[in-house]
Amino acid sequence: MVQGHEQEHRRHALVAVPIGLIVVVTVVDILAPPEVHLGPFLVAAPAVTASFAGPRTTACIGLLAVLAQAAVAVVRTSLTDLNHTFQIIALILISVFVTFFSHLRERHEKEMTQLRLVAQAAQEVVLRPLPARIGTLRVASVYLAAEEEAQIGGDLFAAARTARGTRLIIGDVRGKGMEAVGDAALVLGAFRAAAHRQDELPLLVTYLEGTVSSDLDDPESAGARQGRRPGEAERPGKAEPPGLPERPAQTGEAFITAALLDIPDTAPVLHLVNCGHPPPLLLRDGRVTSLDVRVPAPPLGLTEFADPAALVPETFPFAAGDLVLLYTDGVIEARDASGAFYPLAERISAFADEDPQALLRSLRRDLLAHTPHGRLGDDAAMVAIRRMLGK
Repeated sequence: MVQGHEQEHRRHALVAVPIGLIVVVTVVDILAPPEVHLGPFLVAAPAVTASFAGPRTTACIGLLAVLAQAAVAVVRTSLTDLNHTFQIIALILISVFVTFFSHLRERHEKEMTQLRLVAQAAQEVVLRPLPARIGTLRVASVYLAAEEEAQIGGDLFAAARTARGTRLIIGDVRGKGMEAVGDAALVLGAFRAAAHRQDELPLLVTYLEGTVSSDLDDPESAGARQGRRPGEAERPGKAEPPGLPERPAQTGEAFITAALLDIPDTAPVLHLVNCGHPPPLLLRDGRVTSLDVRVPAPPLGLTEFADPAALVPETFPFAAGDLVLLYTDGVIEARDASGAFYPLAERISAFADEDPQALLRSLRRDLLAHTPHGRLGDDAAMVAIRRMLGK
C-alpha cells in the first residue's frame, strides 16, 4: 500500500513535465517570427503523459495542448488559418490515440497487480511459516520473491514431527507462476500427509514420487500444464536439461528438485536424500561443509529412472550447536553487477555465531546487497536449522 501511494505521488509530480512543455512551446511559438511554427512539438505533451499517467490525466493534457494550439492560432493569425487548423486536427487525433494507449496500459497494470496479489496470497498459503522450535531444533525460514511481473516461483519448504525426530523438505519446482505454486502445493501436501507415517526416508521419497508422477500422468493436469483445453492435441514438449533421462511424452514437463532430511532427536546425526537439489551447508565452529551425497537421486518426477542406491539416505554428523542451511538455487544463482554469483558458502561463515533467525536476516540483507538494486532474478528460499544444546 505504501509503495502504491509513493508511485501515485510520483506520477502526480511527473505531470508538471508535460504542462511545462506546453507552456514553454506556447510562449516561444507566440514570440517567434511568423515563419517559425513550434505547434507540432505540442504533441509530445500527451504522448509523454501516456507513458506514466492514466487515461483521464492524458486526456486532460491533450485538451490543454489543443487549447494552447488554439491560443497560438488566435494570437498569430486566426483559428481558420489552414496551417493551424491542420495542426489542431492532428493534435486532437494524436491525443485520442495516446489516451486509448494509456487506457490499455493502465488496465494491463491493474491486471498484473491483481495477479501478483493472488499469486502471493496463494504462495503464503502454500508456504506456512515454520515454528521457531521443533523438538530439539531451532528453525527459521525466509522466502524472497523475484521482482518479475506476476511471476512467482515454486520454491517450497516444510517440516513435520515424527515419533523419533523431525523431517524437513526444501524444494524448487521447475517453472513459475500459478502452475509452479500448484505443483509446490501438491508436494507439500503429500509431504505433510506422509512424513509422520512413512518409517523410512526412501519410502517417503517413493511416496512423493508417486504423487508427482500420478499428477503428471493425469491427462487433464498435463493439458492444463501446457495451456491446452480438454480434447486438444498435445503440444511438443520442451527438451529436458542435459544429463536427465528422457521422459515419455505423456508424463508432462514438470519436475521438482528436493532435499529431504531426517533428524533424530537422540542421535547427533542427520539423514539426507538429495533429489537433484543444491546440497545443504553444515556450519560448525565457523567452518562450512557442503553435505554432498555420493549418489544423488534425480528430481521428483524423474526418480523412476533412479539408481536404487540413490534413494538410500546418507548420514552426516549433526551435533549440538551445529547449524544446517537449506536453500534453493535462487540464492546461489543471484548475480551482482559484474555477473558474479553470490558466494553463499563464503558469506555464511561470517554469521556463524548468530541464531537461525538472525542468520537468515543477515544473509537476506547481504544477498539483496549483492544484487543490482536489490532485485533477484529468481525466487529464493532458505531454512536454517540449529540443534540445541542439552535436551
